[in-house]
Order: sequence, then structure tokens, then C-alpha cells
Amino acid sequence: MKPSVRYDRPVTLKSGEEISLRTETINAEEFIGFLRRSDLGKQYPKEDFEERIAVLVETVQISLVARNAQYQVVGICFGLTDFAYWLMITDLGVDRGYEKQGLGKAMMAVAHELAGGEKKIIVFAYANDSAIPFYKQIGMRETGSMMIRDNIDYTDFVVE
Repeated sequence: MKPSVRYDRPVTLKSGEEISLRTETINAEEFIGFLRRSDLGKQYPKEDFEERIAVLVETVQISLVARNAQYQVVGICFGLTDFAYWLMITDLGVDRGYEKQGLGKAMMAVAHELAGGEKKIIVFAYANDSAIPFYKQIGMRETGSMMIRDNIDYTDFVVE
């Protein structure tokens, strides 16, 4: 189920640039293009990559897309939630040209609010090793209580 609350507001970055942040469904081709401009792509399994990305973008519950004035995707935040207790951030990425401008933090705050708010919802994140400092900086902590089961060969996504 998609969130019942639609979000469509500008976000002003530290640089002063205004970005449009909204809930929207992005198509697979545009998302894959964004993956090439961010460090997010290396977390995806190799098998049936394009087909699985198409399913992902069509079915994810929370889909936040940040676009610049040229309508180019510069940030993505996808999440799964029960709208009662938890929110799992499955994808959070920022175009390399927009890093350290506050966009990731803004997307996390909006996703948290869409899922039910800070007072109700526990947030978990699937994080690449290089993203752990970001998550710590916004107040998250590492935990040893998560379990995982996979037998997956991940992409060697080449960043262009």
C-alpha cells in the first residue's frame, strides 16, 4: 500500500538551490540512470537486474523522489512500512553532485513522517558500509539484532 499522505514540497539545500521533493513512482529506466550518478547501485543483486528494478519502483510503499530545476533525479528514498510500528529504508541515495547538502537528511525526515512520525515509528535502514557514517550523523545507531538470509550475488555496478 502506498502512503495515504502525498508529499510535494520544495527543499532548500545548504548551497541555496531549491529541490522538489515529492512522493512519486519513478520508472525503471530513470532510476537506473540515477544509480549511475550515486553510490546506491552496488547493493542490488545481479540476477534479473532490470526486471527486478522495474518491480521495485512499481511496488515500493514509500517512494520519495528529489528533482532539481532541470527535472533530473538527484535523490531517492524508498521505504517499506506497516504505518504502525516500523519503517525499513531500503534505498536512500543522493546524486554525487548533491552530497553533503542536507538532501539525504531531509528525505529521511519526510519518509519517517509519511510512515507515521517520529513518536510512533522505529526506522531501520539497509546501509552500504560507506553510508554508515551518514546514518550515525542523523542519529541512527548500529545494532546487532538484525537477521539476514541471502544467497545472492550482488552487482558490480560500475559508477560512470
